[in-house]
Amino acid sequence: MHRVMPFSFNNLPITTLVGADSTTFRRVCEGRRVDNIAKLRATVLCQRLLNPLYRLNDRIYRSTPMPDIVSPIFIIGHWRSGTTFAHNLLSEDPQFGYCTTYQAVFPHLMFRGDRVMRHIAAVAMPKSRPTDNLALSICQPQEEELAIANITHAAHYHFWLFPQFMEYYRERFLLFNSTTAEEQELFSRAMVQVMQSALYCQGKSRFLSKNPPNTARIPMLLKMFPDAKFIYIYRNKGDVLRSTKAFFRQMIDSIALQKISTQELDYQIAATYNALIAKYEQDRDLIADSNLVEVSFDRLTQQPQSSVDAIYKRLGLKMR
Repeated sequence: MHRVMPFSFNNLPITTLVGADSTTFRRVCEGRRVDNIAKLRATVLCQRLLNPLYRLNDRIYRSTPMPDIVSPIFIIGHWRSGTTFAHNLLSEDPQFGYCTTYQAVFPHLMFRGDRVMRHIAAVAMPKSRPTDNLALSICQPQEEELAIANITHAAHYHFWLFPQFMEYYRERFLLFNSTTAEEQELFSRAMVQVMQSALYCQGKSRFLSKNPPNTARIPMLLKMFPDAKFIYIYRNKGDVLRSTKAFFRQMIDSIALQKISTQELDYQIAATYNALIAKYEQDRDLIADSNLVEVSFDRLTQQPQSSVDAIYKRLGLKMR
């Protein structure tokens, strides 16, 4: 018997929108030009087959008492600044719950059908990320923005599918400029759903987030979670931009439904970097000193244990 081999990022037959409910799927794709019709059709087929299970899971979520979200911890910073490394380090502490890679792709399949889908995802999933060969598994910590993007159209990560609209998604759902009150509420509800569901499924008491877009959302996060704590990871701008451009180019080539020129992509990456960092620097004073720690990429990667110790001490956390 031949073993089914996992896909690589270069030949993924579907997009991560396969985990979206039908309303979100329709809203995201509406009015968007699609260049990769085959990938869209494969995604639509899988999504429609799974949608009845999505509706069942959503009913379970609404009818089941969910845990309160108390003093969540947000790891923030630009992409390629070391946020994933920090997330992996801190997630070793058993007190923390987090969104897994499986839950990020299938946020509507956390309560029923998850055993079968986790097995399928484990077989089909690429074993490493492109550009850095970082190991991937369905159980490892993941950015919850991926899950939010499968629950609502009001999410920044839809730019991965439609990169020609990177400015649109940056302005509306990263910076939340010109968004409606309804869209802000949709985003907030989706974030809470992801966090509560992950804590419930893992039996944990405290949520550990790693989500670069949250770097630009300090006021919104503090309004939702006044007792939240923040870990900001920073890195040399030139190194970040070089790494981000290489990473985004390969990811978009692999998963996008439409094409974008390298020149335009690089321009949008730089624009997003400037907007993200400027927004953080504008808003970071809103965070109480005892709830914010800033750690450099160099220190984190060269002295991981002392960095973790410093983070715990600064934020008043206790290791378990």
